[in-house]
Amino acid sequence: MPRFRLIVEYDGGPFVGWQRQANGRSVQGALEAAAFRLTGERPTVRGAGRTDAGVHALGQVAHLDLARAWPGDRLADALNAHLRPDPVAVLSAEPVADAFDARFSALRRHYRYRIVNRRAPLAIERGRAWRVGRRLDAEAMDAAARHLVGTHDFTTFRSTECQAKSAVKTLDRLDVVRSGEEIVIEASARSFLHNQIRSFAGSLKLVGEGKWRPAQVAEALEARDRRACGPIAPPDGLYLVRVDYPEAFSPTGRG
Repeated sequence: MPRFRLIVEYDGGPFVGWQRQANGRSVQGALEAAAFRLTGERPTVRGAGRTDAGVHALGQVAHLDLARAWPGDRLADALNAHLRPDPVAVLSAEPVADAFDARFSALRRHYRYRIVNRRAPLAIERGRAWRVGRRLDAEAMDAAARHLVGTHDFTTFRSTECQAKSAVKTLDRLDVVRSGEEIVIEASARSFLHNQIRSFAGSLKLVGEGKWRPAQVAEALEARDRRACGPIAPPDGLYLVRVDYPEAFSPTGRG
């Protein structure tokens, strides 16, 4: 059966998350329902990242197997037609090698967390960023973020419900940059723990407000204790931006 790689964009607000669940609509479920309406088949759509309820994606990667070959552009257009009115869009669909797995073949995942730092409430950006009214020191936040880059036991910064076997992860990048009233946190790693980036964002906010010194983030990390983490940031500001794969898995080839 031909395998296809999908690049998917979605607004996570209406969904219980990426993963199919019994308690509400999921992005995975929406894609599988669209594939069924298109082909009459019931393929499993597997994603690179299991984003939580309210978390968005600009470049989620998924794969599915279908009974026959499709031109990539036709498949993307047809799936999009059947996804309406859900806020999910297939940006591209391409045949890929059978060995490709959206989750397990990934080399690196890139996430972005957006904070709008202003007193006024959000109108256009409501549900798509975290509004923080108190002025934040982005330079202090960036200095604090440096303590988290590298290989560490991130027990402090993961959900108590995280199912990962180990809390040890390698964080390749964690940058904090201000542009006008927006503060953006960029994070890159091969994989992340459950709620890891939102935990980072909540703790870094405390630094930005002057409630924590940058070194206190390092102290929280060393504590290896969830109680040492700052308040978890809301899902609204989190986006899965991109997923990297080996060049062997060309999006337009079969090997």
